Amino acid sequence: MSTQAAVLIQPKPKPVKTVRQGNFREYGLMIALVVIMIFFQFMTNGTLFKPLNLTNLVLQNSYVIIMALGMLLVIVAGYIDLSVGSVAGFIGALAAVMMVRWHIDFRIAMVLCLIVGGAIGAGQGYWIAYHKIPSFIVTLAGMLVFRGLTLALLGGDSIGPFAIPFQQLSTGFIYDFFGHTGFRVTSMGIGTLVAVIMFYNSLRRRLNREKHGFQGGSFALFVLENLIISGLVLYLSYQLASYKGLPNVLIIMGVLIALFAFITTRTTVGRRIYALGGNEKAAKLSGIKTERLAFGTFVTMGALAALAGLVFTARLNTATPKAGVGFELDVIAAVFIGGASASGGVGKVMGAVIGAFIMGVMNNGMSIMGVGIDWQQVVKGLVLLAAVIFDVYNKNKA
Repeated sequence: MSTQAAVLIQPKPKPVKTVRQGNFREYGLMIALVVIMIFFQFMTNGTLFKPLNLTNLVLQNSYVIIMALGMLLVIVAGYIDLSVGSVAGFIGALAAVMMVRWHIDFRIAMVLCLIVGGAIGAGQGYWIAYHKIPSFIVTLAGMLVFRGLTLALLGGDSIGPFAIPFQQLSTGFIYDFFGHTGFRVTSMGIGTLVAVIMFYNSLRRRLNREKHGFQGGSFALFVLENLIISGLVLYLSYQLASYKGLPNVLIIMGVLIALFAFITTRTTVGRRIYALGGNEKAAKLSGIKTERLAFGTFVTMGALAALAGLVFTARLNTATPKAGVGFELDVIAAVFIGGASASGGVGKVMGAVIGAFIMGVMNNGMSIMGVGIDWQQVVKGLVLLAAVIFDVYNKNKA
């Protein structure tokens, strides 16, 4: 190969402006979340950042974040799932019947419920993936079916309470190995470790890009951005550690977030899901088994909806006929606010998580301020609309 040809195939370094624009898109959501939290911290006279309220914020949004991870895959693949709220409510009711009426051990009941959730996702995914019935129609039918089954299963009544170990799934806190009843050292240690790992991974990705000839922009700006993120993690960890420590459900969420981030960014399956949502015909022509891939996303969504239903039911300590009503709207909104595209092929795990927290902070902050549920719905609807308009604007501009 000639020297001239070798030069021509060298990867062209990205302009600094492009990298900075990418950094803005990557950290823009985080900045928006921080700004919203500071705003409500001021408007609530410091109540938002109190350890008790931060703990409640995590517990209140845990089921939304869990389902948002599955919904991200579904939306990235180019589909939608309107049934997740009803599935979560149905699984909660099923778990209650198993544990309270049939006296099944809570561990066995949880495993069976997760299997049922996956089977529900498989049933819906089968018609969507292999028979090409629009996901909107199939999951809308599922929303109605499982809402009705929830009412039938509970007979219009609430079932509870549950065994303490099952309640700990959502309301428990990690054990402090140092035996402290005040400040939880173990929780603070875990938070510090997470902050260090996040900073290290970000630095490694930057160095890897520079190694392949891509400019990384201002190093000082990079350090500042990551110090802000790490500082936020440390601050929240400190606040939680000063109350009861890290909630069990936060650990569950952390593991799931890390797992799905790895799947979407480092695995062949993840790349194929993005290819499926970007252009299904091209993906199929390239050898990707699109039907099986789409089927798998709905199975995953069903299992995560089941887990979210268990978490929500454990937190309430009772299964109610109205559990799960409206959950699908919060979950879908979180994913779109987090940067996912309505046309598929675009979206990130951390974006969906931050989007869920943006919704959660707004709900929590407005509730503390005494804003009525009517105006809360108006604000959330406007935020969702703004997020989609921003996505369409960026796409047209590109």
